[in-house]
Amino acid sequence: MNSPTDAYAVTADELRQFIERFEQLESEKKDVAEQQKELMAEAKGRGYDTKVMKKVVALRKRKPDDIAEEEAVLEMYKAALGMT
Repeated sequence: MNSPTDAYAVTADELRQFIERFEQLESEKKDVAEQQKELMAEAKGRGYDTKVMKKVVALRKRKPDDIAEEEAVLEMYKAALGMT
């Protein structure tokens, strides 16, 4: 029959595996972030505007209808302020 300590040992081992996997993913995330930073530095070195590139990346994640609606509101606000 299993004792409570046996159950604890299995749970502790499984918990350790989850924690170690999470730590591994954190490390990979840092590596990816560093690669993205290096990529943007290279693009900047070739004359690209990295601020605008990041905006394009963000726009590509959104739905076209949402983008169109936001742009329409932006144009309306700019017109109201005499910025067009």
